[in-house]
Amino acid sequence: MNSRERIIASINHKQADIVPIDLGSTRSSGISAIAYNNLKKYLGINNGYTRVYDIVQQLAQPEDNILDMFNVDVLDVGRAYNTEEKDWYDITLPNGHRVQFPAWFKPIRDEEGNLNVYSEDGTLISRMKKDAFFFNQEYYPYLNGFPENYHSIKEAMDKVQWFKIPASPWDHANDVNFWNDLREKALYLRKNSDRALVICSGCSLFESGNYLRRMDNFLMDIYTSPKETERFLDVLVEQYLALLEKVCETVGDVVDIIRFSDDLGMNQAPFMSPEVYRKIFKPRHALLCDYVKKHSKMYIFLHSCGSIYKLLPDLIEAGFDIINPVQTTAKDMEPSKLKKEFGNDITFWGGGCNTRSILNRATPKEVKDYVKRQLEVFAPGGGYVFNQEHNILPDVPPENIIAMFEAVREFSF
Repeated sequence: MNSRERIIASINHKQADIVPIDLGSTRSSGISAIAYNNLKKYLGINNGYTRVYDIVQQLAQPEDNILDMFNVDVLDVGRAYNTEEKDWYDITLPNGHRVQFPAWFKPIRDEEGNLNVYSEDGTLISRMKKDAFFFNQEYYPYLNGFPENYHSIKEAMDKVQWFKIPASPWDHANDVNFWNDLREKALYLRKNSDRALVICSGCSLFESGNYLRRMDNFLMDIYTSPKETERFLDVLVEQYLALLEKVCETVGDVVDIIRFSDDLGMNQAPFMSPEVYRKIFKPRHALLCDYVKKHSKMYIFLHSCGSIYKLLPDLIEAGFDIINPVQTTAKDMEPSKLKKEFGNDITFWGGGCNTRSILNRATPKEVKDYVKRQLEVFAPGGGYVFNQEHNILPDVPPENIIAMFEAVREFSF
């Protein structure tokens, strides 16, 4: 099997020749720029670049030699953009690490050393403090309530860091020939690599409410103003269907997987009851999934952190094919339980290594042993793609990253 065949087989719940692997194909399966710098230094790799393609989370775009080293089977279509040296510039992070930022992104460093992002009208929308590792949202357009109408929702979303500071390919979305270029670049990747292709589309419903209203307000809205909440969500769905129409039309026959994102879980339970999810969010998720399935060949990947066990039957019914990051440290998210109850119905993409206390704190041997135990549960029968639980964070030792991927290889062979 080649990499694409391996990924597709596993999504179809067939046993692949070896366990398929992801690193960096999505914004929730990547590696922090700091951890990436440390990894390259440990490996003695002095050439190449640490390019921060996801500004908010400060994620590095893994280079080809790293993907080859760890036998990675899947690529983000966005990596076909910003491929020339002129597309990047060197910057020293507040913690001293040298990286590259996209040429279009020019935060303002204040006298305290913080990096600040402002909207065109001067509103502070995002900040990375000098001792922080990520940018933090500073402005919530609908903080004081939903507007009477949504004629200006695009302007409001342009003041949200997740929309204002997009990762590729969406940093080029306003280019005159964007959709033609997207197809050409996707075709180029497909022709020149046997890896599966992912396009990240966002299409968040619950998360977008959090971004615009702030999480505490939006959680109350769901229960105290359900009709207003649904009116807001219907506006989002209309926008997302228009986006999906263009994505499906442009690369729906080229790209293998489309990624949605909607964090629905906390450590102990979902953010809402299954009944509320079914009434407010599930019908709208189903509309989006149904459109993709009718107009493309792409599988639908949902990133949703936390304890989502109680929502999984509904997420499967809504049309999601893949769930990530499989946060096994959350309540009810034990691998054996998930595999037994849902292993035939959804693909688990992640859950391969606990990033809270194992990957960052254990010894390399302990990391290997842990990964192999996870694989013994998740890998049989397909329906699994290996990845750690969410992104590799700055404090992860390079020895443990290497041990994690060695464990997958040793398990497979």
